[in-house]
Amino acid sequence: MNTIVDEKLIPFKELEQKIFNYICELGREITQTILERYDDELKESRSKKDLRCKGTRKTSIKTVYGEVEYNRNVYQGKDDEGRTIWVYLLDKALAMDKIGMISTNLAEKIAASVTENPYRVTAEIISSTCGQTISSGGVWNLLQNLGERISDEEEVLVSEMNADKARGTETVSVLFEEMDGVWLRMQGSDHKKKPKQEMKVAVMYEGWEKDGKKNNRLSKKTVCAGMEKAPEFHAKREALLRNKYNADEIEYRILNGDGGSWIKDPYEAETVFQLDRFHVHQDIRRKIRNKKAQKDITALFESEKTDEMFEYIKMYADSVSSEDENDKQSSNALKLYEYLNNNRDGLLPYQSRGIVLPEPREGIVYKNMGVQENQNCTTITMRMKGRRMRWSTNGANHMAKVLSSKENKQLYETIERYTDGLIFAIKMEEIIPILSVAKAPKKDGKGNPYVDVVTHHMPLLEAMQTASRKAFKRAFA
Repeated sequence: MNTIVDEKLIPFKELEQKIFNYICELGREITQTILERYDDELKESRSKKDLRCKGTRKTSIKTVYGEVEYNRNVYQGKDDEGRTIWVYLLDKALAMDKIGMISTNLAEKIAASVTENPYRVTAEIISSTCGQTISSGGVWNLLQNLGERISDEEEVLVSEMNADKARGTETVSVLFEEMDGVWLRMQGSDHKKKPKQEMKVAVMYEGWEKDGKKNNRLSKKTVCAGMEKAPEFHAKREALLRNKYNADEIEYRILNGDGGSWIKDPYEAETVFQLDRFHVHQDIRRKIRNKKAQKDITALFESEKTDEMFEYIKMYADSVSSEDENDKQSSNALKLYEYLNNNRDGLLPYQSRGIVLPEPREGIVYKNMGVQENQNCTTITMRMKGRRMRWSTNGANHMAKVLSSKENKQLYETIERYTDGLIFAIKMEEIIPILSVAKAPKKDGKGNPYVDVVTHHMPLLEAMQTASRKAFKRAFA
């Protein structure tokens, strides 16, 4: 016993890591046993006439407690056209053909981290907190596969909408919509700089939920984002809307945007469009250098004196006109005039147009619109801009799909659809006999270095040597 006491003690950090490694190893062994047992059941229940077993092949699946290696049977069969095919029944049951050999739990942890951190940082976090080691390339691959699957789902919804088979059943009288673009730095396949591209972002909501505070949250918010061309993006946005709502029951659609043609053009004439006030104020500050003129134009805009505002801008442009080609004050003022004039029908907010909206449902209020910049920031900008990041078009699009799915609180549900097609109806007590060795010797291998010192019984050493006890001995002995 003195030999044990006199040995060098280990820090708790090291003890904790040893226990963690042991638990992970035990988890991998249990998972391997379950998978191989289930594969045997699939082997026995298959159509032996259609699928001929050709032996086993080794593979692995990445889990939160490490990479689990296991053997599964491969079968030879024929497809509908009589061609030879090779089938792994276990892989099909586990839905491993969708986004790779990654468990649902691990995929969720990776997705939760990568939507907030760069790929490299996510790989470090996962590798240091789970029993699984993963590279930044592995994280990138998962994100691309998941984003592509979400995009494919959106295309299916578009097809259903075009075939008048939209699934939406919820009814709402008034729907608020806002749209804007986020400009991203891009790179080509050769990793060289390319011109910036605009990511399109749309937010749809029913109003604001009362919570007794000034910062009421949006009710039933739905976000759509992507790098698609305008027609494809609007088709996906409308399909998402019709997958949720019965569009025929919507009486008013209030659209808030910066006046870009890609935002207004696809909407019907009865849609109520208003120019986003943030962009108006921003354009006034950018185009008008004189501080007093800025304040005057802003005041006229806020007081809804539209005609007087246009007259003031024109007079200001004339007053600062110069023959100096480098002096842009007059031309900038005329650009502001043109921008506002092109969106003249949207200068007044919807509340000032005499529109009588239906009463909102209980717990909902209608307020001034203008949430898009905040939604851009929380959904896209914080993850995809800054830190000298550059994106490929596909990479940015896939990240946008994952980020919008997360914002819609559908990310984990989507991951489950693409990572786990199998539900195990098996209890842990059924696994223990499988892992146990029926007749195990009391001493395994070279024995234990303390066997000559210890004079009393050691339950761990003298008990039946199960797989878990062997793993424990390997970790600590």
